[in-house]
Amino acid sequence: MAKDPTDRALIALLQANARESTANLARKLGIARTTVVARLARLERDGVIVGYTVRLGQDDERPQVRAHVGITLQPKTARDVVRRLQTLPELRQLSSVSGEFDYIALLRADTTARLDALLDEIGEIDGVLKTTTSVVLAVRIDRGT
Repeated sequence: MAKDPTDRALIALLQANARESTANLARKLGIARTTVVARLARLERDGVIVGYTVRLGQDDERPQVRAHVGITLQPKTARDVVRRLQTLPELRQLSSVSGEFDYIALLRADTTARLDALLDEIGEIDGVLKTTTSVVLAVRIDRGT
């Protein structure tokens, strides 16, 4: 994890804008740009930062199908399965959980046909034993950003 308050502040700034330049990060943190570069390299090397991403805005004119997918894995296959799941742009969130499943994935697809294809694709990943899908019919409360 992050080692000190500066690491945590750096991570928070990147979570708000992963495209922020190292010069701007340094200015906001009150440290040298070379220090930011060194800290980023260490955080990446230590596995605290594992990637940078793009968050898409929601297009209200194009309805999306959302589904929660419980995924059960064979033992010792989690790393490879997660690596494969990361390649799916429709995967919005993946959580490791206790209980019946090993992971729960939140998927957003343009159509039910695309959701069906995604579920087939997930089910065919080596190491996936079983998937259980619940399609979201309506969101009653959403406190997310």
